[in-house]
Amino acid sequence: MRYALLVSPSANRVYAHSARALGLAELQVVSEAVLGGALDDLREEVLGSVEYITFSAAELSPTALSWLSNLATTFALFRLDDGRLSPLDLQRWDQVDSDLVSIQKYSGKTNEAFTKLLFNVTLAASAFATERRALAVLDPLCGRGTTLNQALMYGFHATGVEIDARDFEAYALFIQRWVKDKRLKHEAVHGHVKGHPKLDLTLGLDKQRYKSGETLRINYVNADTHAIADVFHPRSFDLIVTDAPYGVQHGSQNGSATSRKPLELLETAIPIWRSALRPGGAIGIAWNNLVARREKLAQLLSDSGLEVCESQAYRSFEHRVDNSIQRDLIVARALTSP
Repeated sequence: MRYALLVSPSANRVYAHSARALGLAELQVVSEAVLGGALDDLREEVLGSVEYITFSAAELSPTALSWLSNLATTFALFRLDDGRLSPLDLQRWDQVDSDLVSIQKYSGKTNEAFTKLLFNVTLAASAFATERRALAVLDPLCGRGTTLNQALMYGFHATGVEIDARDFEAYALFIQRWVKDKRLKHEAVHGHVKGHPKLDLTLGLDKQRYKSGETLRINYVNADTHAIADVFHPRSFDLIVTDAPYGVQHGSQNGSATSRKPLELLETAIPIWRSALRPGGAIGIAWNNLVARREKLAQLLSDSGLEVCESQAYRSFEHRVDNSIQRDLIVARALTSP
């Protein structure tokens, strides 16, 4: 049976140019890592002057339909019946309104569609890909919280660490304003941990769940990423998802020396991040491969006891952002305790 996936439109012209190729790679990863290779003959195809990603499969399992509904590139999904497109009902994982990931606008913000893609392929590589529970997610270089927002969209607990005080304050103000505007029951507590400013926000997706204690947590700490070992217990997180500094002026360290030398940062930070990851968890890193070779990142992850995902599907995400950024991603699994 043949299926067609309509790719979500993108307001970002440069990202839109790469969206179908990235969507095809994302679909290949999910087929390989989650669905046991159930999808076949994946390709870009034009149907009635509209571009789709098409693939063949037996009748879609509940797991397959669930994942296909939540790809970063999925706008609509169809079954192809004798040339006719028959729409399938999507099963979105989103727990809150989508403006959470789209409303913030600022220089250097990672495209939210790419953040979701990075999030998805990291989740797919983990041992928790088919579990529908509130996973614990860490972004150790979280800036103004794009990854944290995506975690919350999926109903996951979100933890972020950010060294820049302005970014910390901006996101703390934004997320508190957002939950108030959405009339979500919540409690926000400002304090310090090991001398670092922090925000702990607990919220319920509705009043009943909040009253019953079925809540989600956002923990946001203003600290250097190397402080993670002091601030959090080892093996605290199921997923680590982050954008490494791109080595340009709008990097996550606001043009500091650290942002211009991202490889030096990763050499010292990855072992610390790995210690925070639970067995079965996965780490996904996006980076600018004009300033760091993939082979070097893979070696750093491997030296920290992680298994790097090196299939062709996981090596098909490289794309241009601008003249100074050729973005790629790398994902690795934690098979054992550190």
